[in-house]
Amino acid sequence: MSFPTRPLSTHLRQPSLAGNANGASTGPPPALIARVNEKKAELESLRELRDLSAAVAKQMEALERELATLSDGTEAIAVVMSNWISVLRTINMASSTFPKPTADEGGSASKVALPQTLVRIPTEHAPALQAQAQEAEGVGEAEE
Repeated sequence: MSFPTRPLSTHLRQPSLAGNANGASTGPPPALIARVNEKKAELESLRELRDLSAAVAKQMEALERELATLSDGTEAIAVVMSNWISVLRTINMASSTFPKPTADEGGSASKVALPQTLVRIPTEHAPALQAQAQEAEGVGEAEE
């Protein structure tokens, strides 16, 4: 089966010369130019939106890191706070074993037994820390 052959030029669209008497091209219609300008403005808006979205994403990532730090700090505080009940119970137990001074003893504070030391804090650095504090106070007063 063979197809009829036609010249190729009949299938091509011929340029319209109806609007132009001398045959010169006037360019695209104004409606098309307006649409292209609208699309260019839309593209610029989309690019700006993309840039702003990237900035928001960076800020959210920074916020995520800060919230993770806060979460870790909160967990540490919760652990410390849960230990305080044990500390307070120990202090209560230690202080409940001491005799309470009665009114007939005359309130002599020198004869009342003091509780045994529960926590020992090293004080070998205390003089150096006091000297630093005094220097800082001296500098603060000199600046005023």
